Amino acid sequence: MHGNPLYHCIALAVASVLMLPLPIALLRGWVPPWTRGGTGGLRPRAYGILCLYGGVLANGVPRLANASYDVVMAAMLLGIGFYGLAAVLFLLAAVKDNGARS
Repeated sequence: MHGNPLYHCIALAVASVLMLPLPIALLRGWVPPWTRGGTGGLRPRAYGILCLYGGVLANGVPRLANASYDVVMAAMLLGIGFYGLAAVLFLLAAVKDNGARS
């Protein structure tokens, strides 16, 4: 059920490299030059990306640790919760951006 641990390690490393730098920079105050003044939704968008990363971790780490079936299923449900929270945060960011432009 868990697959090859090497693939999980590679996937977590790639996810860390691709998903962490942008939200950390946004939360530290960096504003991308292409935003054109509509910065209202940057923080919720950064938290949304971090929630996506949390979902990746929740799905990958128990499999990497060779956890039992019940733990893997509970972690998958937690990951789905992270993905749902990310969707809500992305919608909130879109609403804030729309309000900032009007």
